[in-house]
Amino acid sequence: MDAVDRELIALLQEDATSAYAALGKAVGLSAGAAHERVRKLRERGVIRRTTVEVDPAALGRGVLAFVMVESSAWMGESAEAFAAIPEIQEAHVIAGSASVLVKVRTTTTEQLQDVLRRLYAIEGVSGTQATVSLETFFERPVSPLDTPLGT
Repeated sequence: MDAVDRELIALLQEDATSAYAALGKAVGLSAGAAHERVRKLRERGVIRRTTVEVDPAALGRGVLAFVMVESSAWMGESAEAFAAIPEIQEAHVIAGSASVLVKVRTTTTEQLQDVLRRLYAIEGVSGTQATVSLETFFERPVSPLDTPLGT
């Protein structure tokens, strides 16, 4: 991946609906060449998918919590069980006092409590510690422009 690919990715992260002509112009390529580069980035899995960023509060998911999940066993094989809980946006196997860290968005704290109950139903889960976010300063995607060339 070269500097042009990285710039194309950054532009698409800003606005995934950008026309190939506009992308090409921004990086000094023709529309066709920009399209081909983006196609190759998709084929290689660098661009996983194109999506829309939505304000969670506008959809009634204003409660954000990060939950540390403690376990009595290795949780690395439990991805499907965590994915089956729709309020969980992310789940990460981690090192430390907990085994898994999940990001949860719900409508109410009562619904968050229900998610915690469902977490306990996952085999091996022995405890949870939830931290509710009061405000999000910012969230950002991984920037291709901050990554050294050659990686």
